[in-house]
Amino acid sequence: MLDATSDASEDVALDEFLQRCVDYFEDGSVIDQPFQARLSEGVVRCYMAGDRCAGFGHHKVKALVDEPTARAEAGPRLYASKADPRFQVLRRLMEDEWTPQLTTLLDIPSSDLPMIWDADFMLGPPRPDGTDSYVLGEINVSSVFPIPEEAWAEIAGRVADRLKSKL
Repeated sequence: MLDATSDASEDVALDEFLQRCVDYFEDGSVIDQPFQARLSEGVVRCYMAGDRCAGFGHHKVKALVDEPTARAEAGPRLYASKADPRFQVLRRLMEDEWTPQLTTLLDIPSSDLPMIWDADFMLGPPRPDGTDSYVLGEINVSSVFPIPEEAWAEIAGRVADRLKSKL
């Protein structure tokens, strides 16, 4: 087992591990998610302003990998603008497919989406054309900051649009 706050993994009997996790199991917050082989390549955070992408963050997360080399490469989140070519497939998916599906599924008008929220993605297997696929890790609404510098302009524009729609 590797605790997110530790530098080394430890061997733990299954019963002891389950006991440590009992609170998570009881409140239903444990999800059985398949292992993603590309975790050592990092995690991509897509920052959203309402239903539009405001920027990206990418970082290698020490807590997600056990290999010493990958753990040594872990570091701070590096921010990128919404125009970063590395993340245009993810941007299109978030803006054109996944966010509309989310709002439909949860019956939330897009005008009620938070002004700043984010979704964290692990890299899934490459697609046949070589582009990245993504696996949702989590959605954050209450602990989103810091954000890319470029995101402030997108947020301000979205706030202005909402205020104009209420006049």
